[in-house]
Amino acid sequence: MTEMTSIKSQLQHQTKRPSIFLRYREKDPNHGYIRVYPGTLNLPQKRQKPNHIYVSLPVSMETNTQDVINMALERFNIQDRDASNFSLMQVLLEKGVHERKLESDECPLPIIHQAKKESLRENRMTRYYLQENEDPHGPQIALFVANLPTSLSQRQYDMILINILGQENKWDSFDVIYYEYGSLVLVFNCPGKATRAFNTLKSASFDDKQLMVLLLPKIQPHMIPENVVPLMLMVNVKSGGCQGLDLIRSFRKLLNPHQVFNLENGGPLPGLYVFRNVPFYKILVCGGDGSVGWVLSCLDNVGQDAECQSPPMGIVPLGTGNDLARVLRWGPGYTGAEDPLNILRDVIEAEEIMLDRWTVIFHPNEKEQDETKTALANDTNVADTNEDTTRLFVMNNYFGIGVDADVCLDFHNAREENPDKFNSRLHNKGVYVKIGIRKIVNRRSCKDLNKLIRVEADGQLLELPPVEGIIIMNILSWGSGSNPWGPEKEDQFSKPTHHDGILELVGLNGVMHLGQIQGGLRSAIRIAQASHLRITLLAEIPVQVDGEPWVQSPGQVVVLRSALKATMLKKNKHKMKRRNTEPSIFFSGTEHMSCASSMSPDFESETT
Repeated sequence: MTEMTSIKSQLQHQTKRPSIFLRYREKDPNHGYIRVYPGTLNLPQKRQKPNHIYVSLPVSMETNTQDVINMALERFNIQDRDASNFSLMQVLLEKGVHERKLESDECPLPIIHQAKKESLRENRMTRYYLQENEDPHGPQIALFVANLPTSLSQRQYDMILINILGQENKWDSFDVIYYEYGSLVLVFNCPGKATRAFNTLKSASFDDKQLMVLLLPKIQPHMIPENVVPLMLMVNVKSGGCQGLDLIRSFRKLLNPHQVFNLENGGPLPGLYVFRNVPFYKILVCGGDGSVGWVLSCLDNVGQDAECQSPPMGIVPLGTGNDLARVLRWGPGYTGAEDPLNILRDVIEAEEIMLDRWTVIFHPNEKEQDETKTALANDTNVADTNEDTTRLFVMNNYFGIGVDADVCLDFHNAREENPDKFNSRLHNKGVYVKIGIRKIVNRRSCKDLNKLIRVEADGQLLELPPVEGIIIMNILSWGSGSNPWGPEKEDQFSKPTHHDGILELVGLNGVMHLGQIQGGLRSAIRIAQASHLRITLLAEIPVQVDGEPWVQSPGQVVVLRSALKATMLKKNKHKMKRRNTEPSIFFSGTEHMSCASSMSPDFESETT
């Protein structure tokens, strides 16, 4: 458009309503600058300071890629290395990670001008990296393969994959097999073979299940500076509507995209494998309490083989209840208005605390076991079977028996029938209310629960009051932020915490009482505090452990303190005040610390 002419006069002859785009105009179209990042290059120590993460190089329309490589090597103080062993990579961070190798005779400045002309946003998300043509850390490429049958032998997994890939594309070794999850990691020494295997596996299926395959990044722990704590993000995109997808995009712009893992792709295992050799790091889980429990469960199974067995874990609450996140001060729920950079600051400032965890063991009655064995024998034409029907769970938050588990079960069944409708906290809570109203009318399922169960606390048989439900709590938040234990008062009980090795046992009179507790009008009935519980179920009763409900047959339930511990991050209550425009994270009187930049070759010096 003409600069000195009014916009209105330039648009008056348009037959359709036009769109006006803002484009970047070069001050000097024949000269400019290109920022080059060292990526994973092992630079001399003096070049690893935060203000030397990239170099700005002057270029003209005639400057080609080889000229840029030569200038970058000199500026990075590694000019003694052979320039022919390096390439200049163009990486676009929009909607994933897309990279392209620039040919040696290509001129970067016209490419930069064209990107600015087409899209300012795309140009801003484009970075240029100096990369060695051969990986100095070895050629090994790791492929994560999931959705295989669980609990097979290595030979059986070998046969399944050979049938899919063929001998010509066989991997060099199994690095690790996650038998319980039907997942494994294949290692290739040949990039071409790894590429063919990846393309074959991503379109393959077994037992009518589509296989899931990921190309895993490689971390070099020795390249992480001593004063830097890497951060791994795990995002459940199914939590909180579309908020998970928004967070993935935001964090991949702030951090190295390989630090951000989508739990929809293989769950927590790919991220834990990638970080297995890092001596210390932190985890930020973006999801509900179920997502946190999922990550903790995987850590229990694979963490003992990692350098950092219990990394501290923070939470961005995307679920419906978010009770653990509330206790740890991460808030009732992510609204979308929070600045992701401020979330990273909160992770740096957060306090490390221990979270008690509990093992819940369900033993069916011997009669129930005999009936199960007989039915199984009849079905399989086997005379006898030693099938063990004992079930074991690890509890992080709470364990409910009776009315609250009954409501939770109905909600769970409704969500299983129509999962697409349960995409917002408001809708989910509305469904809970409707189910609760129905339960007020029909109270038969959990009526006189105190006559259907017996509870022993630390070896002492308890005399239960008339209740329709009991809740065994590890944390003082339940049902989206309610505190059934109630405020502090003078009685025989001690002040509860989530790291004291003690459980709190409370009773519910019914659905109406449950609603009053959630509304903050009443507290539950305090029954006991104990470190060991034995509960006898005399009938089929609804139960739930950390929101996972089912109907439990008669038998014994034992709750005891687990040897498994969790290190959690508790958000700092008295946060340091900063201006929103402040570009860096510094602590007064201490060295510059970063939870993000350790893994981020594309991270500029002014952002950590």
